[in-house]
Amino acid sequence: MKIHILQHVVFEPPGLITGWAKLHNYSLTHTFLFDENIYWPAVSQFDVLIILGGPMGVDEEDCFPWLKSEKKFIQQAIAADKIILGLCLGAQLLAEALGAKVYPNREKEIGFFPVTKTSVGKTDKLFSHIPENWEVFHWHGDTFDLPEGASLLFTSAACTHQSFRKGKCIGIQFHPEVDTGLMKSMIENERHELVKAAYVQTEEEIMKNDITKKNKAYFYDFLAKLVQ
Repeated sequence: MKIHILQHVVFEPPGLITGWAKLHNYSLTHTFLFDENIYWPAVSQFDVLIILGGPMGVDEEDCFPWLKSEKKFIQQAIAADKIILGLCLGAQLLAEALGAKVYPNREKEIGFFPVTKTSVGKTDKLFSHIPENWEVFHWHGDTFDLPEGASLLFTSAACTHQSFRKGKCIGIQFHPEVDTGLMKSMIENERHELVKAAYVQTEEEIMKNDITKKNKAYFYDFLAKLVQ
């Protein structure tokens, strides 16, 4: 199994994905969007594409010119019928590539908050092992419309569209890949966003509520089903 990862910033690496891939002896390759010379493999060189998160928005092409190339690359992977997993910004980029709009959510959502399965989510085999109300880590201010023909899998009080699936494309707005190290890295580099609000926890609340070890088994099982 060959997995390719699009990483947008140094401080948001793949987290739990790396350990899971090593456990199964799957190969991991990377495109680092923050590098001066960006590597774009041929889509024939991988089986699964994983698009990670980042603090930028999908429309910030003037600030991040590589976004144009990344969007074309994602569309190539869709056309090649690859398994694609988008996480947070990755989910937004995937939704846009599938024709949906991305825009500011009514609330910022940062910290540990529950997501709830929809009726379709309850029947999707990818999430069959996951609780109907799953407490997960969030860090986002934007959201997306559902792509045409996509199914909504999870929702939350702060953000209606938390996860979707269309064929082999799965978008997840929250961060199931986060381990404690990645969570600390995000806090260290994006601490300015932790302004207490209805759905924004303080740094102290986040660290106290850390349940990433508990969620590891859920995410590993999801990944195993994803690549079957």
